[in-house]
Amino acid sequence: MLANGEIAEIFFEIADRLDMDGENFFKSRAMRRGAQTIESLPEPLAEYRDRLQELPGIGDAIAKKIIEILDTGRLNYLEELRKEVPVDFPGLNRIQGLGPKKIKLLYEKIGVKNVEDLKAAATGGKLRDIKGMGEKTEKALLEAIDFSEKPKRFYLWEARQTADSIIAALGPYSDAIEACGSLRRWKETVGDIDLLAVSSNPEKLMNAFIRLEGIRTVLARGKTKSSIVLKDGPQIDLRIVPNICFGAALQYFTGSQSHNIELRKIAKAKGLKLSEYGLFKGDKRVAGSDEIGVYKALGLDYIPPELREDRGEISAALEHRLPKLIEASDIKGDLHMHSVWSDGRATLRGLAAACIKRGYEYMAIADHVGDLKIANAMSPEQLQEQWKEIRQLNSRLKPFRILRGAEVQIDKDGRIDFPEEMLAKLEIVVASIHTSFNGTEAEMTNRICKAMENKYVTFIAHPTGRMLNVRPAYPLNLSAVFQKAGETGKGLEINSHPARLDLNDVAVRDAKTHTKIVINTDSHSILQLDFMHYGVATARRAWCTAKDVLNACSLRELLEVITPRP
Repeated sequence: MLANGEIAEIFFEIADRLDMDGENFFKSRAMRRGAQTIESLPEPLAEYRDRLQELPGIGDAIAKKIIEILDTGRLNYLEELRKEVPVDFPGLNRIQGLGPKKIKLLYEKIGVKNVEDLKAAATGGKLRDIKGMGEKTEKALLEAIDFSEKPKRFYLWEARQTADSIIAALGPYSDAIEACGSLRRWKETVGDIDLLAVSSNPEKLMNAFIRLEGIRTVLARGKTKSSIVLKDGPQIDLRIVPNICFGAALQYFTGSQSHNIELRKIAKAKGLKLSEYGLFKGDKRVAGSDEIGVYKALGLDYIPPELREDRGEISAALEHRLPKLIEASDIKGDLHMHSVWSDGRATLRGLAAACIKRGYEYMAIADHVGDLKIANAMSPEQLQEQWKEIRQLNSRLKPFRILRGAEVQIDKDGRIDFPEEMLAKLEIVVASIHTSFNGTEAEMTNRICKAMENKYVTFIAHPTGRMLNVRPAYPLNLSAVFQKAGETGKGLEINSHPARLDLNDVAVRDAKTHTKIVINTDSHSILQLDFMHYGVATARRAWCTAKDVLNACSLRELLEVITPRP
């Protein structure tokens, strides 16, 4: 049985293949919306078999295709599309700079069927013979291919979901079990997963571990450590330690290498020895059963896992000046989400109810507006119709507040792609780049800086445009962007979607010294509102406090900060 993500990929590929000719816009959009619904479902798609058309974006035609996939594991319609243009579409589509139309053009003109063909053509100078391409295109595509060939790392949300499910499965055999390593530090991508456990029956725990569902290979099986590799997943190592060592081992296997080296230096200077087995003075164990005790015995305040990267946290802990990091509970609202009015899959009412359930005081609906057709962008007339619904909901939902917002496109020259008279009536204006990523550093920097000069812009969304494991950030002088944000009073977003996490933690730590950070989910469904945890984790890694974050303000405080609108 195919997983929801695999079924969604079938419909995403159909949508992209339909876009090759540019003549099936509405049909491709329907396929894409269906795919988005499928990938966001909490249960296997098969459980919805008898009520598929109750799901948003699933009509009769798509429902029939889903039934065929569930029954056969394949879809004849997609197979026919693949015969028309027999290329490795998923592989080519992952290369930044290629889209459906260009993939078809390359196939028709020079017979490119896969990434290997593309690399050979670009290396051999064959692309410059195609109208609209040249040496610059060849160079950009070769760089994109090189990026795509780097060793795969797993998204943070994938790794956390995997770890959580395994911890739940092993819980009955463990006295304590936790994920550690880069996963516990909430790094944006994860190479493998480290689990640490205490068990009164280690053999039973190890047997359960190496017999988990979905294992591709058991790499090693021992009494205290075993390693497995999941099908289409990461390597997972499980270590079992005595309870008296659990805190020291958790600290050791969580901190980065350089963080741990610095701690061992401090221990040595105090005549102590620190290892995964504990903190010792001679043969006497000084600490080790819990992490707080290890740090305290070294003279340090407890350092949260997200900070353990040797970026100044150790000296701050020694001097008792670690900041009180922002918590998910500090977030009072989400200022970037999409509804069925543009390319989202939830109603305004549904999003509002979900935000209220999460304890938020407000939300901003930021559907796409302007000429961004791929995102089903709204016209000024449609936006005004949406405002009527917002007014009706606000009258019923008090004191909760839906703010009138929109996500606007920054064009190549840094102008905002929407009439100013409409921007003036919005409470939140989210400005972002969705097209033309291939400018120089100076061009892209100027583009964003000019957009921030628009008095109606509230903040810049996903400022560097990167997609983890897909495309790198476009070239930017971040120092200039941060300085301009400070001068113009514009916020900068941490986009919490785990495929973006943009800005990243290093950039945010610098950005917050200039302007306010805004942590948003960019949700296109209700389930994606839970992505807020990943954005908060990025902010914590950047040493952010609640005071650094715009949407940690109360509604009253927020309304005082944002530019007043009529």
